[in-house]
Amino acid sequence: MGFGNLKTDAGVTALNNYLADKSYIEGYVPSQVDVVVFAAMSAAPASKFCHALRWYNHMKSYQCKFASLPGVKKALEQCGPSTVTNGTAAAESDEDSDDDVDLFGSDEEEESEADKKIREERLAAYAAKKSKKPTLIAKSNIILDVKPWGDETDMAAVEKCVREIEADGLLWGASKLVAIGYGIKKLQISCVVEDDKISTDFLDEEITKNEELVQSVDIAAFNKV
Repeated sequence: MGFGNLKTDAGVTALNNYLADKSYIEGYVPSQVDVVVFAAMSAAPASKFCHALRWYNHMKSYQCKFASLPGVKKALEQCGPSTVTNGTAAAESDEDSDDDVDLFGSDEEEESEADKKIREERLAAYAAKKSKKPTLIAKSNIILDVKPWGDETDMAAVEKCVREIEADGLLWGASKLVAIGYGIKKLQISCVVEDDKISTDFLDEEITKNEELVQSVDIAAFNKV
């Protein structure tokens, strides 16, 4: 069970495959299980492990809140997939049925012209079908809480400086002002990002560059699209 040794490429590969369609190790919010897996890693995954890197950067933003996250810690080997093969999470059983098609017909050593033609037609049809499958781009929907220094901060200017941040793979969405006490309001704004191109660290760094307006940035929600 588990991911194996997360300090090796094999272990990180297993984690990356497991997180391809998940935001967290278990459930839909960060938990103590995520903390266990995060602590088992020696450093951030390489960029080629895009899903694991997206999860790692997201959990890194919660480091100061690890103790208060919900759930119960487990042993590392109890976290994640039920089986690991050669460092990779066991493949799902519902692979496309066309992957199991016998493309080469008979195993006889001698192949007739008719059999050869049928085999070539099958190969051509299979290649054409595969080429039409769209490439999936991993995306996430993030809601950010942008906090000002005080009640005199121009929140319209805060939103303007946030929306002026432009990058490939970043799309800003709806926003609203939320009261947080003493007449102070924070800007809550959503965005959709391509996981391979935009990280939460990038968003935090770019927004907090405007030190006169922005005190801090927190992640209010993070979900895969």
